Amino acid sequence: MEKRRRIFITGIAGMIGFHTAKLLSDRGWYVSGIDNFNDYYDVNLKRAREDILKRTYEIEVNEFNIKDENIAKLNALKNADVVLHLAAYANPRHSLEFPNYYIDTNISGTQNLINIIEKINIPTIYASSSCVMHGQPLPWKEKDRPQQQNNPYGWSKHVNECQFMHSAISNTIGLRFFTVYGPYGRPDMALFKFTHNIVNEIPIDVFNYGKMYRDFTYVDDICQGIEIVANAITTAESSQHEIYNIGFGEKVNLMDFIEEIEFNLGKKAIKNMLPPHPADVPETWSDTRKLQSLGYCPTTSVKVGVGKFIEWYKHFYSIN
Repeated sequence: MEKRRRIFITGIAGMIGFHTAKLLSDRGWYVSGIDNFNDYYDVNLKRAREDILKRTYEIEVNEFNIKDENIAKLNALKNADVVLHLAAYANPRHSLEFPNYYIDTNISGTQNLINIIEKINIPTIYASSSCVMHGQPLPWKEKDRPQQQNNPYGWSKHVNECQFMHSAISNTIGLRFFTVYGPYGRPDMALFKFTHNIVNEIPIDVFNYGKMYRDFTYVDDICQGIEIVANAITTAESSQHEIYNIGFGEKVNLMDFIEEIEFNLGKKAIKNMLPPHPADVPETWSDTRKLQSLGYCPTTSVKVGVGKFIEWYKHFYSIN
């Protein structure tokens, strides 16, 4: 009988951690993880994810900060076949106002985790971001060297890539996520904020006067990519330090995205058209051919994905 593989997820009560934990549990993995349940956004949403993981999937969720050296004592970590490191402060715009959070958690916290993992040498997958590619020609490719990120979140993720690349961990894979969205998403993300504001007849802020494009990637496609990489890293026969883009592979106009939300809600947005935000880039677009070579094949269009999110939102918040 094949051994049941074990994965340890940091940030397991976050959106990507939550969905990945469910998928891998369904696939037969033994899943466990940690989350510090900080109040950057509604803790009730994180607790709702935790409740589903514990009650429905019987997944072990421990409350820890990645800066805590006591993580090293967790048997769930020591016995893991792979670590998936997702814990971080996100949101480029927020990082301009509170850069120290991103240095303290994303960089120092990640280094603490690396120090622990190095001692037991567990293969590690970690979250990077499309933000590290600011300034590169589109579509963004892994081989293009990151230049100067325009916000602390972006450069904290660039530092993470350097930290893992030059660590003593034998096998690491970084995933550059492109605008992830879906049910149980973060309230500070565009889809969640726009939906909330439209429902409550509050104006939505549309930066760069709507002249923006994003490679929106549905969370189920992200989880598919993580599963592929987890399978690859646990069977790797030699050391590797790789980076993969993980996106849908298409540019979507922000105004078209808003129209899709309006269509699913049956309600028009009140738009507050604004100049560019200093933490934003006008366009993102992933070249995913490297990950496709491992079998990655995203399938969820914005039309389908936004519809699924709105369906979840109405149910979760009891909206008719």
